Order: sequence, then structure tokens, then C-alpha cells
Amino acid sequence: MATDNLLQEFPPVSTQSWEDAISRDLKGADYARKLIWQTEEGLAVKPYYRAEDIAELDFLDATPGSFPFVRSARLAGDWRIREEIDAADPVQANQAARSAVAAGAEEIAFLNVVINNASDLGTLLVGLQKIPAHFQTADEPLLRLLIERFKERKDPESISTGWNPLTNPEFAAEVLRTAPPALVPFTLDGSEFEEAGATAVEEIGFTLAAGVDFLAEMQSRDIDIDRAATSVTFSFAIGSSYFFQIAKFRAFRMLWARAVDSFGGTADSARAHIHARTSRWNETIYDPHVNVLRATTEAMSAVLGGADSVTVAPFDECYKMPDEASRRLARNTQIILKHEALLARVTDPGAGSYCLEVITDFLAREGWKGMQKIEADGGYRKAVADGQLSKALEHSMAAREKAVVSRRRVLTGTNQFANATEHAIDRIDSERPTVMRRGAQGYEELRLRTERYAADTGTLPRVLLAEFGDVKMRSARSTFAANFFACAGFEIVTQRFSNADEIAASAADMIVLCSADAEYLALATELQLKLAALGSKILLIVAGNPESAEQLRAAGVADFIHIRSNPIEVLTTWQQKLGIKA
Repeated sequence: MATDNLLQEFPPVSTQSWEDAISRDLKGADYARKLIWQTEEGLAVKPYYRAEDIAELDFLDATPGSFPFVRSARLAGDWRIREEIDAADPVQANQAARSAVAAGAEEIAFLNVVINNASDLGTLLVGLQKIPAHFQTADEPLLRLLIERFKERKDPESISTGWNPLTNPEFAAEVLRTAPPALVPFTLDGSEFEEAGATAVEEIGFTLAAGVDFLAEMQSRDIDIDRAATSVTFSFAIGSSYFFQIAKFRAFRMLWARAVDSFGGTADSARAHIHARTSRWNETIYDPHVNVLRATTEAMSAVLGGADSVTVAPFDECYKMPDEASRRLARNTQIILKHEALLARVTDPGAGSYCLEVITDFLAREGWKGMQKIEADGGYRKAVADGQLSKALEHSMAAREKAVVSRRRVLTGTNQFANATEHAIDRIDSERPTVMRRGAQGYEELRLRTERYAADTGTLPRVLLAEFGDVKMRSARSTFAANFFACAGFEIVTQRFSNADEIAASAADMIVLCSADAEYLALATELQLKLAALGSKILLIVAGNPESAEQLRAAGVADFIHIRSNPIEVLTTWQQKLGIKA
């Protein structure tokens, strides 16, 4: 049966029909609050999209490997698995790199290797002649060494560095006059923006502005635009918002192509070469194997978004030097995506997705506006020097961290669904640098204070979740309270009671009453009298924010926990009351 005939069996359904059906199902509930996702980028994501939502987009007919490269800069869907090598000594770095390649890595990034001369460079690259290599901390002397070593090498784009050409445009122009095709000498690093709090729109806009500044500087020094455009790689961190991250890479490629074209570059030179690394900001010390899951979805975003190379960070890098097992797990994450999930076989699998195309268009339009604003204000380097970018990033980071504190932004195992019995203090390397801010740090500090207190005293604060009365509410509120106090690593006991005498006889440092609002006042009043009669100084807390709060305080209730509570502030206060000091 022909496809057209098959589809004729299903009459078209209008958007209004869908809206009418949704309205009936909502039964008067607020449509926007229930179904519209208000993102940090400023896009209100609808619950569904239809062909009419993308009818006006001008890039829908674009194909992979073709200008403006929204689908991909390549015809194939494959990418390179990049592994980072920390060793500083060239011999040790070479051994680690060769071992990684033997285990499946396809590209090596040397993060800290010290190269003093041509001999060191030769030692480092023994056995790696056919493996793309990236020198993250390259300086001007190393760039000169690389130019000299690879001047006869013809294979394109096999060696790259992390050197930022905007730090010295004059030297950058000198490099481009002499660098061989094998060397991609520069990187413009957008990952620093994501890890400093930027939204996807800001990442695109700021990184694009840096790229435009670079092209303008090279053009002013009579460097061919095609040569300049192909001399730079872009690096991005991969955040946790799955579809927005896919769209981020697609949108950036499209805008970079547009920028190069505006400078007079050819279509072929307008391909943005992108490296992506899983985000450090999302990593957690507690429940650390969840980092493996985070990295998997982040890597998928980069792959489906068309990144040219991807690094999956070892799950334990945020608290110690990764070992061989964690490095292998990180590497194998990509190998599975490539060889078992077969994600390398399809280029731009999101093409035609109404929602993804809308998000891509939104990020591209808003990112371009952001770049234009920076240009109108004097350009990227002026924005950096004047503090414009840092102010914008601080604002975005404050919003992101507020969402983590309030638990609207979930870090599983840390600010939600924490394992209160987990201990992390013994696995943390105190000498591990912690330069990068991470979203989990506020909650981790809470947990570590409790752990240190337990190590010093041999005891943990004991929180009794006292369920009583209304069946539905007592269960819901004890679940909420367990989640709340687990974030601080307290010992949590949940028990059901029928009267105040039973609760008063229980051993605990804190009692959290879990029931319906209407039942709190009578029980709290009676329970406080029982506790006083026993000479008990157990602290009393109510799960909820009842209208009778003032009366409950008068009856002896010390605090209330609810969805509007600031967990870090509340838990820090209770730690201090229980003798747990910073």
C-alpha cells in the first residue's frame, strides 16, 4: 500500500482540536503553569509542536556537510573519542596516551605536559603519529616548536592547541603565515562560559563574539579569511538540558558559517570545528556514579548535535585524580554510544523534529542578537575588559545556583534523593584543585560538616519523622522531610504513631511531625506538654506551612519545612543548633 493511501485513512487533526482536548483534560487548571516549560534561556517550550511551527524556518532544507552546516559540518555522523592525559612528564604522558589509544581513544588531549624542546616533543609523540593530538596549555614557544616539527606534514587538522589567539593577535597572525596544514593552532573556549553559569544563548553569543573579534583582527593584519577561519577550533562544555544542548551545537555552527560568510570567507572554510566536553559544573561528590549517567546523556547531546570530538570526563575527577578504572569507564561510555548504540551511523538524527528545530532557531536568533550587542558595545575583548561578560555570567550563575538550592534544578543524589547513609569524606583528595564552581558544592559542604561531626563524636543527629493522622498527607510529608534532611546526612527514622505519648517516648534529636495541616495544632500542643513533663529538650518541627503557624510556634514548634524553605539555610541553622560547626 502506498504511503499516501495509508495516511488518507487518518484524517488531519487541527491544532484547535488538540487545544480543545487539552483544555478538557486540564479541567480548569492553568494551562501555562501545567504545560509550558519556562527555560532559563527565555523560551517558553510548548507541550507539543506541529509542522506549522517550523513552516517559516529558512534552514529546513539544509543537508549534512553543506552550508550553513546546521545539520553537521561533516557528511558522516561519526566523531572522535578524545581522551585527556594529565601527566606532565613527556615519557609518562606518551605511555598513558598509547595505552588510551590501544583501549579505544581516537584523539589525545595533553593537559599538563611540559615540553621544553624538540626532543621532549619527539618523545611525547612516539607511536602516536597517526593520532590527532591536542595541546591544551600550549604557549608561544610550543606553537613555534609545533610549526617547525610539522611543517612537512600534509594531513590536515591532525594537531591542535588550546592557545587563545585573542591574547596576542599579532603573534596569532605570525603563526598563520607559517603554520602547516596539519596544525590547527587556536581554540576559542566557550566551555568557560557554561561552567561560569551561562545559558545556552549566552554561550553561543559570547563565543561567537570572540570568533568575530578574531576574524576582524586577522583581516586587519591581511590574513586571508579562509585561512583564519580554518585555524580555530571551538570548545564547549555540555550541560544537562538535553535538547537545548543538541540545539546549541547546531545553532552555533549555523551562526559561525554566517559570520565567516559576512567576512567574505568561502562556504568550505565556514565549517565550525567543535570539541565538546562533559560539564564539570554538574559533577557531584556524593552518589558519584550518577556522574556516569550525567556524562552519558551529555555525550549523547554532543554527538546528536554534531560535535567533531567529545571528551567524557571520568566520574571521580571532581574529588580525586581519576584512576584507570574511571578513565576506562568514561572512554567506554563513548565506545558504547558509537559501536553498540550505533549513534555514529546517522548524521543529525534530530532533523525534522518540530521541537528541536524550533529550539535551534530560537538559540540561533537570540545568540546572534547577543553577539551583535557585544559588537555594538565595542567588541568581545572590550566586553571582557569592562566586566560586561563577568556581570552577565554572575547573574546567570546566581539564578542557576538559586535553582539548585531551592531544588527546582535537581542534582540526583545530592539535593534530591540523597542517600543519607553514604560517606564521602574518606574518598576526597584534599589536594585536588577545586577551581571550578560546581552546583552541588553548597549541599556537599552540609554533608561533609555532618560527616566530620560524626567522625569526631561517634554520633549522628537523629531525625524522627513522626507520621500520624491523615493517610495521604502523612506519607507525602514524611517523604518530603526524609528527602530534605538526607541532604545534610542526618540519621533518619520514619515511624507511624497513634498518640502523643508514643512520640514523646521516642529517642531523637529532632521530631518532625508529618500529617495534614488541620491535625498539627492539637497534637503539637499535647506533645510539647508530654515532652516538658519528661524533661525532654527534643526539638519539634512541622512538615508543611500551615495557616496556624503562629499558634504552633506559641505551642513550642521550633521550625517548619516546606517547598518554599531554603534547605541550605535551614539545615545549616539546625546543624549549628545541634553543635555541628563549620
